[in-house]
Amino acid sequence: MNLKEKLITSFLAFENEIYTDTDTEVHDIRLKAFTHFEENGFPTKKDEEWKYTSLKSVLKHDYTIFPKAETAIDFKDVRKYFLHEIDSYKIVFIDGVYSSFLSETTHDGFDICLLSSALKKPKYKMVIDHYFNQIASKKDSITSLNTAFSNEGAYIHIPKGIVLPKPIQIVHFSTGSEAQLMLQPRNLIMVGENSHVQIIERHQSLTDNTVLTNSVTEIFVAKRAIVDYYKIQNDKKTASLIDNTYIQQQQQSIASVNTFSFGGNLTRNNLEFYQEGEHIDSILNGITIIGDKQLVDNHTLVNHNYPNCESHELYKGIYADKSTGVFNGKVIVKRAAQKTNAFQQNNNIIIDDGATINTKPQLEIFADDVKCSHGCTIGQLDNNALFYLRSRGIPKKEAEALLLYAFANDALEKIKIPELKTRITKLIAGKLGVKLGFEL
Repeated sequence: MNLKEKLITSFLAFENEIYTDTDTEVHDIRLKAFTHFEENGFPTKKDEEWKYTSLKSVLKHDYTIFPKAETAIDFKDVRKYFLHEIDSYKIVFIDGVYSSFLSETTHDGFDICLLSSALKKPKYKMVIDHYFNQIASKKDSITSLNTAFSNEGAYIHIPKGIVLPKPIQIVHFSTGSEAQLMLQPRNLIMVGENSHVQIIERHQSLTDNTVLTNSVTEIFVAKRAIVDYYKIQNDKKTASLIDNTYIQQQQQSIASVNTFSFGGNLTRNNLEFYQEGEHIDSILNGITIIGDKQLVDNHTLVNHNYPNCESHELYKGIYADKSTGVFNGKVIVKRAAQKTNAFQQNNNIIIDDGATINTKPQLEIFADDVKCSHGCTIGQLDNNALFYLRSRGIPKKEAEALLLYAFANDALEKIKIPELKTRITKLIAGKLGVKLGFEL
């Protein structure tokens, strides 16, 4: 039995177990999504959006769809995976199951809690019916698969006029209790008018057992709201992640997503923005540093539907050994979106001859009064700059690391949480095999 067949046979048992009379509309959404996945299956390289990324090696495993037992974790054993230097709200899942021991949630003026609770409780029904699965793709079969099995994940609802006093961390651990495990977390985030929130998300394996995570996040940003979202992807080389994030913005809002991809076997990031008002700013930043036979595929889409809006996109990639990078960024400017300012840039450095980067920045412009630019570069380290540093007594390895760090620094500067910037810098230094001996 292949994975698709196993998912099909598991779906009815899943629905019968969690279905209640209060989630009739969600039940219908799940059924439609499952039908779409059943008809289309997993994407292949014949699909244009997946032509450079094959899922064959990931899908061949006999994954456990539902963990058989809950596993406890001590905080001291996973402390290093949290941004523990600062106080924060925490929503933690262990093998797909909520961990109340490691979490810090709240309903005091705003909701930072569980999607499973929101789906079941009548008091959340109006919000769920209005937002759940409204912007997630109905055409993408991977997203449809997540929707069909959606039940657990983070539920964040920040009402009007609230600036959260501390960030929110969403952390998913897999313990290796199953030899091969598939997880499908679903996050629903709504940020009200004039509110501000910072969110850090991480998926982390604790053993070398095989894990496949298919995650979907929907984020709704109301008028004049600000959302800063950070994704830390530094998992083990037996873990694969398909991350789908959909963001809808209202007028005068600012939403930024910063993606740091340093680990994992296969990582696919699908990031889509929908601008639904004027004077919106959408910011997309990414740093990828990988080696061995790792693959990171960043697919982005920004839909400019209204005039006087901006989008700024900057992705930096460093590829060593036989690693593969993919960047496919698309900006669509509709006819009504006059005075749009859209910037898109992808810069890459190839360290070894065996590494590969496939990059395709795209603009589709239907308006005539816009300022749009895109571009990409692929190159190697500057030998003259390397010679200069070595002539000043800096060893070759450290000199190369300094140049690579300087290359990635543009995207690092966008981090608004100082402690997180320090953490990411240490991760970069670790990937480059050096210690950066200066304060940042």
